[in-house]
Amino acid sequence: MDEQLKTLGLTRTTWCVLLAVGNENLTQPSDIADFVGIDRTATSRALRGMEADDLITRASGDGDRRTRCVTLTLKGEETIRLATPMARTNAQAIAKELAPEERAELLRLLGKLRKAEDVTLNTL
Repeated sequence: MDEQLKTLGLTRTTWCVLLAVGNENLTQPSDIADFVGIDRTATSRALRGMEADDLITRASGDGDRRTRCVTLTLKGEETIRLATPMARTNAQAIAKELAPEERAELLRLLGKLRKAEDVTLNTL
């Protein structure tokens, strides 16, 4: 997957940031960092590079110049469109390595972790 993403000028991190903004509709860097699972410094670095590559734009938030609103550019939207089949092919290759009952168990465990994360985030 990493090699395929490189053909589009992406890393795994920048791909995840594109998904956060484009598919999850996250616009705040802190929310993007939480979604991707990286710290705020790494997120800022990724966003700066992505802005320079014309994948995203960052603008000051309404009423508070300290907040930033991240949106996709047309190039960012096109990049998601081009990379999505790569990600699907990668997911299918990984899924083939697991027996059906193993896939079901993995999904169950991931769901359990997701619920635990939601509980943790809601108690902060």
